[in-house]
Amino acid sequence: MKPRRDWPFFLGLALLGGMYAGLILAMLVADAASTSPEHLLAALRVPEIRAALWLSLLSSSSASILAIWVAVPLGYLLARTAFPGQRLLETLLEVPVVLPPLVVGLSLLILFQSAPGRALQDVVTITYAVPAVVLAQFTIAAAFATRTMRNTFEQLSPRTEQIARSLGCTRAMAFRRITLPEARRGILAALTLAWARSVGEFGPVLIFAGVTRYRTEVLPTTVFLELSVGNIETAVAVSMLLIVVSAAVLGLLRWAFGTHAGV
Repeated sequence: MKPRRDWPFFLGLALLGGMYAGLILAMLVADAASTSPEHLLAALRVPEIRAALWLSLLSSSSASILAIWVAVPLGYLLARTAFPGQRLLETLLEVPVVLPPLVVGLSLLILFQSAPGRALQDVVTITYAVPAVVLAQFTIAAAFATRTMRNTFEQLSPRTEQIARSLGCTRAMAFRRITLPEARRGILAALTLAWARSVGEFGPVLIFAGVTRYRTEVLPTTVFLELSVGNIETAVAVSMLLIVVSAAVLGLLRWAFGTHAGV
């Protein structure tokens, strides 16, 4: 029997995948061709844009860390246990994924205009303030991170954890010493996805936090503001700045986890 030639199969895969990769590359090349390093530096010299950059980094990092704290226990619970109301919980966790982002922001705004929400804001201001930015980003990022962590725990064999428990470990000890180290790749993926979703979030931030310069403005809303007044050159420069910063942070995350966690 003659060996089958696989090159038509791989060529088909390459063509189909290459079209999408080519589209992304074309977008990045078009952005780069529409600006220059001088425009990027000029944008960085604008105090409002620097403030938006720092708030973007701070809020997205805070939101992604909070998302991981929620996603790890939820993902483990959904993957390893069965309990009454599990289907309902799974449906609720999918809501931020399927809802339009603007609706998520509007829902948060309505929630904090209700009586319980106003009572909470008597203690700490949330709406149209920095906490609103973080909460808007977290609400969507946590849903994606939870989905990633659930898939991660489902792919891990529970056998090593069961062996640890048979040797005297409690479930909490086995989870901390066995399961978490095994899930480090999934945690990195969830953290990366959560951060990427957070830093690029626009709709919920716009509705729930508003666009107040030096207060709630982040880089995606900066692009919106610049476009709304016709400053296309500045909007493109800020877009490229967002791409560069995102690539640098995501690369740093991968390096840190890859070097120090053996990923």
